[in-house]
Amino acid sequence: MRVLLLNQVFYPDVAATAQHAHDLAKHLVSHGHEVTAIASRSLYGQKGASLPKREVVDGVRIIRVGKSLFGKAGILARVADFALFYVFAAWKVLFGRRHDVIVCFTTPPFIALVGWMLRLVRRTRTVYWVMDLYPDLPVACGVMKPRGLSTRFFEGLNRFCLKRADRTVVLGRCMLERVLSKGVKPDHVIHIGVWSDQDEVKPIARHENPYREEWNLGDRFTVMYSGNFGLGHDVDTMCRAAEALKDDDSIRFVFAGGGKKKELVDAFVKEKGLTNCVLAPYQPRERLDASLSVANLHLATLLEGVEGIMVPCKLFGIMAAARPCVFIGHPSSELSRVLGEFDAGVTVRQGDAEGLVCVIRDLAADRTRTEAMGENARRALALAFSRHDACERWRLLLEDVAEKRKREAWRVKPGAWTPGREVERVEERPVPAMKESAA
Repeated sequence: MRVLLLNQVFYPDVAATAQHAHDLAKHLVSHGHEVTAIASRSLYGQKGASLPKREVVDGVRIIRVGKSLFGKAGILARVADFALFYVFAAWKVLFGRRHDVIVCFTTPPFIALVGWMLRLVRRTRTVYWVMDLYPDLPVACGVMKPRGLSTRFFEGLNRFCLKRADRTVVLGRCMLERVLSKGVKPDHVIHIGVWSDQDEVKPIARHENPYREEWNLGDRFTVMYSGNFGLGHDVDTMCRAAEALKDDDSIRFVFAGGGKKKELVDAFVKEKGLTNCVLAPYQPRERLDASLSVANLHLATLLEGVEGIMVPCKLFGIMAAARPCVFIGHPSSELSRVLGEFDAGVTVRQGDAEGLVCVIRDLAADRTRTEAMGENARRALALAFSRHDACERWRLLLEDVAEKRKREAWRVKPGAWTPGREVERVEERPVPAMKESAA
């Protein structure tokens, strides 16, 4: 089976979608499949082009195109960078080697249109991996008007992509519900949650963790937010909680990562003179277990109204590090459900900084309870959110979709060998039964 992954970011980028794409690609290669990834030559959020045009990593053939001219200078700048990637990626996809299946991500938005064109031109099957929903996300964040002309246009475009894909993969139950509400056939939507790897990310004891000294944390109870500070995340609640605890020298906050709202966090900490906070950039993947283990407690956030539009991946790395999490957001979100089902953390509503402070103080005073929730989290990861199990479900799905393509390619109506003639469609075979994720 030849598989093509189409996403703006890929290895060695640290963005979550790049890491998940790389994990899936390696798993497919290990099972004898040929995998090609088309991505940008730029690292996420950075200007210029620093990555090689072509290379092979872990058996995956990587083709990189274009470059970022503006990074994250603004919305119009990002649209320009997206457009540049669209053009170069579409050219490589449509005129490159033939593949059985193309997996289209959502960075940039609506890149699945390229997959649809490839399906028309070369009959390549398309699987749409929905990491974020557009225009749902900018609408929920107040960037676009709910009933604006542009919103209605892009919503129509999104529904077109969802309905034209052979399969759509969603990350959580809340996202599944939202996608089905758009009129997509239930048997075409598959729930495969995101994951982490217990072997790659593992708990590291406090006295062995280099970050304890590097960030001058000592034995203090450490609360951490790690990863992307995006438009869909609530940073205000955790910032105000850090401010409320500024005089408690037994507690430290670590804000590590990047994204549009990281600038707001950095500015808040500096403006308020919060000496109880550590500001750090994204940490390399090879040090992820150490950076995640340095915390006693993690934070994950999602603006209320964004649940189902995106599912933050950070929780599963936190679980691999055997650490509990406080989710700041709506109880209907996938993250809140997972934490409650496995007793791996608690949920605090958006804006409830006082409630967050109380939770932090309670867990700092009861480290036995904190550690027990962390152990619950790691056990839950092995039970329901392992990388191997999720990637195996992906493999079965892609093999089934590819097999369907081959059946249709050979079952042709009499006289239909002339290029452009109609190919007879055969009855679809259901996706093989796969272990359902608890996510």
